[in-house]
Amino acid sequence: MQQQTGDQGPYPPPPAQPPQGFGPPPQPYAPAPGQQAYAPAPVQQPHAPQPQGPQPQSLQPQSPQPQGQSPQDPSPHPDFLAADRRQAIVVDAEGVSFEHQGQTADFPWHHIQTVHYKAGPVGTVLMVAVVFPDGRFFEGMVSARNAATLQEWFTEIAPVLGYYLAARGR
Repeated sequence: MQQQTGDQGPYPPPPAQPPQGFGPPPQPYAPAPGQQAYAPAPVQQPHAPQPQGPQPQSLQPQSPQPQGQSPQDPSPHPDFLAADRRQAIVVDAEGVSFEHQGQTADFPWHHIQTVHYKAGPVGTVLMVAVVFPDGRFFEGMVSARNAATLQEWFTEIAPVLGYYLAARGR
């Protein structure tokens, strides 16, 4: 192969100076007019003196505390999560969510009539069905690593579903 002088080959020459950074920083988030910005609640130190006088209100929306929950409890609402490499099932205060290979289906509690769950045909699969008042239903499945994990999911999901389904009846 002969090399000619001045021949750069199939690739362009490298730039004289490498580019600087990835461009300007993104614009800061600003809430739309009429929306409240999220502000985390201030953290109280255990031995800090309590200030006297009126306290400023938090910008976070206040929700009523369920009976038996103290305001200091960091997780007033129970939740459930079961996931494998491709799928996930979440039950929380918002409702029930199924995720399958990056696609998410959210079902809010006010649309749900009931939720059923059972072991799948293979002994390590959790099947959850969300049933709507008109009879339609949607199913989500998650594979557990072993039968012990599936049994653990059963003991975790039962009280969480009981909490939210019973709260709708009030």
